[in-house]
Amino acid sequence: MARSNRERTEATRQALLDAARVLFVSRGYGETSTPDVCAAGGITRGALYHHFADKRDLFRHVLAEEAAAVAAEIEAAAPEGLEGAEALIAGAQAYLDAMTVPGRTRLLLIEGPAVLGWREALALDEAHAARTLRDGLDAAGVGRHGGVAGALAPLLSAAFDRAALEIEAGADAARVRGAVLWLLRQVLGQGPGPD
Repeated sequence: MARSNRERTEATRQALLDAARVLFVSRGYGETSTPDVCAAGGITRGALYHHFADKRDLFRHVLAEEAAAVAAEIEAAAPEGLEGAEALIAGAQAYLDAMTVPGRTRLLLIEGPAVLGWREALALDEAHAARTLRDGLDAAGVGRHGGVAGALAPLLSAAFDRAALEIEAGADAARVRGAVLWLLRQVLGQGPGPD
């Protein structure tokens, strides 16, 4: 069966994104050129510039795919109907699991802010994982009085990001995960003090 123009266009775009992701992870943004991406994807430079304005735009789309994948994993782990606190804890664990995909931490937490700038990287996070965290805090009833959840969400997000970086750097993953869960239980008013 012949593929439609739309299917071919999407296949070309995805081949570029996939090739770019591999190169951005293995070489970094600065050491990856658009000719490298085209060669790796078997796509012409004209096709690349048909889909993306430049290398930075391509990088932005790679990051958007990564951020959407993280949010999807969080949402799958914390489906509708799950009690708020349970959903928040399941979502936190899913975030840490999602960040163990090779290269993801580097892309989203190191290269992303460096290449796109803090504001754009933050906006990308806000549209994906940070949104799921804020929704989880709301569902768990955290800070309903006094607007604490709005201020707490970015602080917890930073803690989760740091945990992902620690795990990526070789820290004891079980210990880091345990610390994140302890922190969440404190926020939820469910846990004892630290050991």
